[in-house]
Amino acid sequence: MPPDEHGTSTEDLLDQGFWSRYFVYPLSWSLDFFADTLWGEYGLAILVLTIIIRFLVLPLTLKQYRSSKAMQALQPDIQKLREKHKDNPQKMQEETMKLFQKHGVNPLAGCFPILVQMPILIALYNAIYWNADIRTHTFLIWELGQKDPYFILATLAALTTYIQQKMMMKQTPAQMKALLVIFPVLIFVMSMQFAAALPLYWVFSNLFTIVQTYFIYGRSSEPKGGLSK
Repeated sequence: MPPDEHGTSTEDLLDQGFWSRYFVYPLSWSLDFFADTLWGEYGLAILVLTIIIRFLVLPLTLKQYRSSKAMQALQPDIQKLREKHKDNPQKMQEETMKLFQKHGVNPLAGCFPILVQMPILIALYNAIYWNADIRTHTFLIWELGQKDPYFILATLAALTTYIQQKMMMKQTPAQMKALLVIFPVLIFVMSMQFAAALPLYWVFSNLFTIVQTYFIYGRSSEPKGGLSK
């Protein structure tokens, strides 16, 4: 059920179906709780909620990082398979999958944290849009329930996404690097369309990931050679 022009209360979400009750309500309630705790500032509430969400998906993120490093280490072996079976793409694909299975590498592991966060992002957007207190709240220079007219948050979201992807670039297979360049542009375009609270969440989330990536990868050496014996 869409909200009326005055929004809806958090408690009303309990009576608006499965999605609202079990996805939107917990986020809306959490934002209200943290805002009440933090001097009524919903921007700070979004920051706290972002940190909690990032810690909840941290196990998947660490799995993504380990998979990325393993994929990077396998690149010499993958290149050998490409050269060996360049005239037989099907055979090359089969041997590549065997190589992944042998070393316990899941090439799709990098998608898991993103997929997990998608329903959270949608629920967060609903929580912002349906909660009258958030929709009318101003944090710094932004009305959280309205689009940022100056595109500052969209720019920051795209920039922090680019920095995050740049830090991960050495751990990313060559065939994925084009997507990592395109992703910040997509974030910028989407951030232009959403209420300011959502790109604010992206900025906070990206900053968390940048710090996290530095501590995980910042001082680690690059993998050398393949994994095959």
